[in-house]
Amino acid sequence: MTGALAAAAAAVLLGVAGCAGEGALPDRAADDRGYVSGDGSTVELAPQQRGEPVAVTGVSAEGDRVDLGDWRGEVVVLNVWYNTCPPCRVEAPDLAALAAETAADGVRFVGINTRDDPATAQAFQRTFGITYPSIMDSSGEAVLALRGEVAPQAVPTTLVIDREGRVAARILGTADAGTLRTLVADAVEEPA
Repeated sequence: MTGALAAAAAAVLLGVAGCAGEGALPDRAADDRGYVSGDGSTVELAPQQRGEPVAVTGVSAEGDRVDLGDWRGEVVVLNVWYNTCPPCRVEAPDLAALAAETAADGVRFVGINTRDDPATAQAFQRTFGITYPSIMDSSGEAVLALRGEVAPQAVPTTLVIDREGRVAARILGTADAGTLRTLVADAVEEPA
C-alpha cells in the first residue's frame, strides 16, 4: 500500500514539476531526477516595460522555415517543450485547444522543441492534436535568441508575444489554461 501511495505521489509531482535542468532556476528546488519544480509563475509586462522584439527563426519538425518576424503585427504564443517532459504533456491539450480557439483572432502559436528528433516531435503533435509548427532546436539557437526572456533549461516556458514582437507575458512551468487565455486576450485587446 505504501509503495502504491508513493508511486501515485510521484506521478502527481511529475505532472506539476518543470523539466528544467538542475540549477537552471535558483529559486526552484531540484529533485534527484534533475527536474526543477515549476510553479507556473506568471509575469505580465506593461507595454512600457517590454524589451526589444525577439528574433526567433528555425526549421519546423515538418521541414518548413519558421520566422517569428513574419508574424509581426499578430499576437504569438511561443511554447518551449519536449516529448518526455511531463508538464509539457499535461499542458499540450490546453495549448492545442487555445490555438484553435484564438485562430480567428489572428493569434499564432509556435513551439520550440529543445530535444527531440522531427519524427518524435510529430508523434507528440499528432497525439495531442497540435496543428501549429514547432521549431526543432536541439542546438539551442532558438532558445538562445530568447536569452533574458527564457532560462536555457526552463522547460516548459510559455511566452505571449505582442504585435510588435516583444514579450508581453511569461509563464514558467505548466501553463494554466485560464491564465494563458487571459494573457492572450489582454495582448489581443491592446491597440495595434
